[in-house]
Amino acid sequence: MIGEHIGPYRLLASLGGGVGAVHRATGPDGRDVAIRTLPAGAVPDIARLREVRSPHVVDVLDGDAAGGATGGSGLGRSYVVTRLVPGRPLADVVAERGPLAGEALHRTALGLAKALAAIHRAGLAHGDLHPGTVLVVDDDPVVVDFGMDASADPADDVRAWAAVVLFAAVDPSAVPGGLRPLLEAAASADRAARPPAAELAEAVGRLEPPPGGGAAVNVPRPAPEATPVAPPPEPGAPPEAGPRMDAGADGRRLAVAPGWARLLAAMVVVIAVGVAMMMPIAGLAVSLAAVTWLRAVTAVSFRDWTLAFGRTLATVPYAAVCTVAVPPALLAATVFGVEIDSLAACAFGAGAGAAVLWTAPGVRGPRCRLERMFLRIAASPRTIAALGTVLAVLALASVAGALSLTPSFAPMYGLAGGLESALDRLDGAFDRF
Repeated sequence: MIGEHIGPYRLLASLGGGVGAVHRATGPDGRDVAIRTLPAGAVPDIARLREVRSPHVVDVLDGDAAGGATGGSGLGRSYVVTRLVPGRPLADVVAERGPLAGEALHRTALGLAKALAAIHRAGLAHGDLHPGTVLVVDDDPVVVDFGMDASADPADDVRAWAAVVLFAAVDPSAVPGGLRPLLEAAASADRAARPPAAELAEAVGRLEPPPGGGAAVNVPRPAPEATPVAPPPEPGAPPEAGPRMDAGADGRRLAVAPGWARLLAAMVVVIAVGVAMMMPIAGLAVSLAAVTWLRAVTAVSFRDWTLAFGRTLATVPYAAVCTVAVPPALLAATVFGVEIDSLAACAFGAGAGAAVLWTAPGVRGPRCRLERMFLRIAASPRTIAALGTVLAVLALASVAGALSLTPSFAPMYGLAGGLESALDRLDGAFDRF
């Protein structure tokens, strides 16, 4: 079927089976997508599927509940088109890396609960949640293949949530104490006793993430039989995690991959650092607001907003130390004959503080969220080119401005004079050595 069409989508590669076949395909706009054909009699509610919005649920882009003609085969089947998720099945991750523990298990439980809550809010149920229909992207779960069975029950999804979390933990005794009663309630034989997914997400969100993060290695576990989501790369093929250009019937085809998202996110960080160096006070304030918003963009409650704000506040002392420490360190280099202006040293300090807020060691939330946003909106070669060009120009302008312009301390204009005097005295002290 490769090279044939389902509706307006041209099939590129098989991604496995399960409830119908899954293919990688390209649409009329050149965007890479995943398309699943459904068995005869399946009539998905495409409108409701498209209403589901969550960073933990794959975006449904299109579909045909009546059945689209498959070019060359003459078959007509219903199909659903989704965003192509650059992740690996949870089953494979656990099989290779061992059970999830600590914060990684907490993030998985919370992300899956939020995913089910979003699906249920749209009046749908997943109906087939298992480790093969959960993809792991940057250590966060993304649920796929939902809403294919009209008779599915949300209560069964909740029980499946408990089964998937226990699968990820492998050993029930390794589940943190606060999570155990929630798993027991969700797995109850009494359907009425199982909490709704929204309450489950709220309860998991209230738990303090346990220390530790990754998977516990050296406890490998074979994956259960599950729907294969992506084929293994062929020998010599470029890795899926990076950007790739392939020739196609229309001349070119761009596979939007995490590499592009990382590059675009890096440009945003460069712009933020450059702005902070040109306008230390205003630039740092903008970075603080931006990273807080990125942490809270998926907030659904006042508590979520509070946590997002709290995480940013926890990063402020880290950023403040770098902002204060960098100027004296640069001025100390004058002992070795390096010449640097006092205000320029302050600008570099502000840039260091902005870099900490965005992407210092231990601070990954804003950058990862930015990458996911770019994965969602940069869905075609044209979008990538336009967005990349704009960000590249802004990044170059910010670097040039940061290195050539005198930093402006607006709106605290008097601060510049005080800082310059203090650093000049410090520079004089270094010169006496």
